[in-house]
Amino acid sequence: MIIGIIINTNEPETVWNAFRFGTTSLLNDHKVKIFLLGKGVESENIRDEKFNVQEQIKLFVENNGKIFACGTCLKTRQMEGSEFCPISTMHDMLHIVEESDKILTFG
Repeated sequence: MIIGIIINTNEPETVWNAFRFGTTSLLNDHKVKIFLLGKGVESENIRDEKFNVQEQIKLFVENNGKIFACGTCLKTRQMEGSEFCPISTMHDMLHIVEESDKILTFG
């Protein structure tokens, strides 16, 4: 199955759980793509003692998960894309939605 996940929050526990689910899905032979939208583009910068978001992002990427970050959302926050989260567009999100069997939203 191909799973698309849209993260539209920077709330640590929610983002942490989204990436945990993504990694679990990858480990069960599903393909997963995550699109960061709105406050979700701040995911890489979340620092929380209880919810280690960076660790979950690393596990997700190590297991061949793909992450995309809304370029407009990054720009409004004076942020840039990264190695893990390349700058993407609404067309990229549309493509993820079209190709996915399931779409989940967090936030």
